[in-house]
Amino acid sequence: MAQKTHITLSIPKELYEEMKKHKEIKWSEVARKGIKEHLERLKSVTKGSELLKSMPPETRELIKEVSDLEWKRYYKTIKEKEWKRTKSLTQTSS
Repeated sequence: MAQKTHITLSIPKELYEEMKKHKEIKWSEVARKGIKEHLERLKSVTKGSELLKSMPPETRELIKEVSDLEWKRYYKTIKEKEWKRTKSLTQTSS
């Protein structure tokens, strides 16, 4: 059996009160599974970056260009919406 280490977890009192209603549940196991699942998701993100590194330089450059273009579109849309929101606020406060 693997050696185990203890951690301390702080949670809001309301959450603790809800947990106490379910004494049949092993909350340490729930936390352990949640941490394990989160770590697995992090590993898949790392694998994605490794995949990108393995691609030919032309493909990586194309992905970067598309990504940059999407961010520029996103920024432009947000900027326009914020401008409209700010304009409507100043019109109603006049």
